[in-house]
Amino acid sequence: MGSSARGRGVARNLDRGSVLAEPLETAGSFWGKFMGLMGRPSLARGSGLWLPGANGIHMMFMRFPIDAVFVTRADAEGVRRVRSVHRGVRAWTGLVPLITGAHGVLELPVGTIDASGTAVGDRVEIRERA
Repeated sequence: MGSSARGRGVARNLDRGSVLAEPLETAGSFWGKFMGLMGRPSLARGSGLWLPGANGIHMMFMRFPIDAVFVTRADAEGVRRVRSVHRGVRAWTGLVPLITGAHGVLELPVGTIDASGTAVGDRVEIRERA
């Protein structure tokens, strides 16, 4: 990801008591969001990429499938609600069109949604570290 990723953080599902990603990279710039995980050979188990403000993703030029968890804006306590979950979004041909009400997406290794029990409506905390 180079300079597009900043910090290392963590994403937790507060309702399930599970960690969605640690370490969690953030791609907050336009270029960082555009590049996403393109060019990487894989995404390490347990890790993830946070794209704040995103409400759709494409899988062009991706080498591997991912799970995607779309979340709402953070509330006053910094907690977000899961708006939509997408398991095993396919490399190259996968597309998640715009998700109404989403204000960020977690890109995660395939199997993370099922392993964590994450479902629409769950509360998620995303902590970014500088």
